[in-house]
Amino acid sequence: MQLDLVIFNSLFLLLSLLGVFLRRYNILIILICIELSLLALSLIFISLSYYLDNIIGKIFTLFILTLAATESALGLGILLAFFRTRGFILLEGFTTLKN
Repeated sequence: MQLDLVIFNSLFLLLSLLGVFLRRYNILIILICIELSLLALSLIFISLSYYLDNIIGKIFTLFILTLAATESALGLGILLAFFRTRGFILLEGFTTLKN
């Protein structure tokens, strides 16, 4: 049963990484896909640690979730500041940061 969850979460991770590479024009979509990939990775670690009866994967999941929370807070803060100055959140605007 746990190996089925690992396969399902691996597909979930693959879909989120495809979302990062295929939807490169909107920075908000990229941030959401990165969050989904970190969540899928932590679910893979939890499933494998339960299957192997090891606590290391569960501890490592806590670090991943802390990293995901920090990344989302900083990413949304930068995104909000960029939106307030430019008025849009498309990724094309990040290439013209000359002012």
